[in-house]
Parts: sequence; C-alpha cells; structure tokens
Amino acid sequence: MSLFLEDFLLRALLAGIGVALIAGPLGCFVVWRRMAYFGDASAHAALLGVAIALVTELPILAGVLVITLAMAAGTAAFASGRYAIDTVLGVASHAALAAGLVALSLIEGVRVDLMAYLFGDVLAVSTADLAVIWGGALVVGFLLWFYWRALLNATLNEELAFAEGAQPQHYRLMLNLLLGFLIAIAMKIVGVLLITAMLIIPAAAARPLSRTPEAMAWLAIALGVLAVVFGLHGSVAFDTPTGPSIALAAALSFIVVNLGRAMIGSFPLR
Repeated sequence: MSLFLEDFLLRALLAGIGVALIAGPLGCFVVWRRMAYFGDASAHAALLGVAIALVTELPILAGVLVITLAMAAGTAAFASGRYAIDTVLGVASHAALAAGLVALSLIEGVRVDLMAYLFGDVLAVSTADLAVIWGGALVVGFLLWFYWRALLNATLNEELAFAEGAQPQHYRLMLNLLLGFLIAIAMKIVGVLLITAMLIIPAAAARPLSRTPEAMAWLAIALGVLAVVFGLHGSVAFDTPTGPSIALAAALSFIVVNLGRAMIGSFPLR
C-alpha cells in the first residue's frame, strides 16, 4: 500500500472510497428496482449540466447537480404515467446525452476536456473535491440509515408500505434524487459514462452472496471499495485510464463471484 502514500494518490483513494460508500447501497436499490438505465440517463444528463455551468459561470458541480436532480424528478413523474420506466429512461438517457454534447459544441471561447467528463480524472481530485464527496457521502448515508426500512418497503414490498401508511412514490422519488446527487459528485471519479458501473456491478456481485438486503448493501460497499483500491493500483502500475480501470476491477469481482458460484454450487440467495 506504499503506492498510496503520495498525496494525490491518497486523495484519489479517499475520493473513490467515499463514492463507493454511497454507490453500494444505492446500487442495491437500482438492482432491486431493475433501473440500470436510470444511472445512464442521469449520468448523460450531467454533460448538459456541465454546459449550463460553463455558460452561466457557475461551479461545475452546481450545474451538474441541478440537471441530475431535475432528471431524477422528471423521470419519476413520467414513470408514474402511461409509459413504462424502461421506456422513459431510454428516451431520457439518449436525449440528455445528445443535448449535452450539442450544448457543449455551441459554447464559444471555452475549451472543454470532454474526455475527463466522460471517463473521469480521479487523480486530479483536490482537497475541496474530497470534502464535497465525503460531505455528500455522510448526508446520503444518514438519509439511507434513517429511511432504510421505508425505502426498502417501497422498493420490495409496496403493499406493506401502503399498509404502514407510507406513500411508496415519495420514497421512490427520494431514491431518484439521491441517485442524482451521487452522480453529480461521482462524475470526477469515474466519469459520466462509467458511473453506472459503480452503481450496478458491486451490487450485482453482492446479490448472490447475501442472505438479507442489509448484508447485500454492506457487501456491495466492500466490493466497491476493493474495486477502487485495485483499479487505482492497476491504473498507476500499468498506466491505464483510472475510471475505466476501477470499473474493470468491479467487473472482475462480478466474474469471480459467478465463476465461484458455478464451481462450488449455489450461494445462499438467488
């Protein structure tokens, strides 16, 4: 671990761990709700947020946060109507990506490092970025802890949620907003095209190993942290792009889990 004694590498490691802490449990909800497209839709919308921030001279995080939260609320509203959720998210994902790319191309006099936004630049994380990421992780973590049972019922057992007097649609909206917030603060780590990997892959790898939803959430966090550690180490060792390296490390954990399952039999929870 001596590799991480360098200041910029230590900041990168802490930033990645901060993202993994909230991507793990939120990714579990995405897997349970079969909303893999949501991450893509909100991540693609982040490019439009970058363009708006550049035009209005706002901080990039502020522009991205506004757009991702608007996307989260908009998809929740449309999904409650005549369209299925996968249809809404498919339309939103491609429309947002196209709008973001067009908007960025129309900005004159501003040089945009599009690759950094698409694939992340975790090695350039500053102390201020680190404070935002960990502050956001603490806020999201507290909300998930406080509303865990209600969010779980709204996701896995809607009838029970109604029986307890809750409104599942309100908690689904909360989840969408938390996901939008995660995407806004995670963009600098893995980029908008790979954020969904951090959401989906650790949670999907944790699912067959877990007996309870809580165990799945904790295991998803652990696998996400391991992906950050090994992905960052591999990126530095082999001079590969950091965001894709982290996503690839997460994918390898998924492959290992499923190969192990095939070789030694079924795990506790299917």
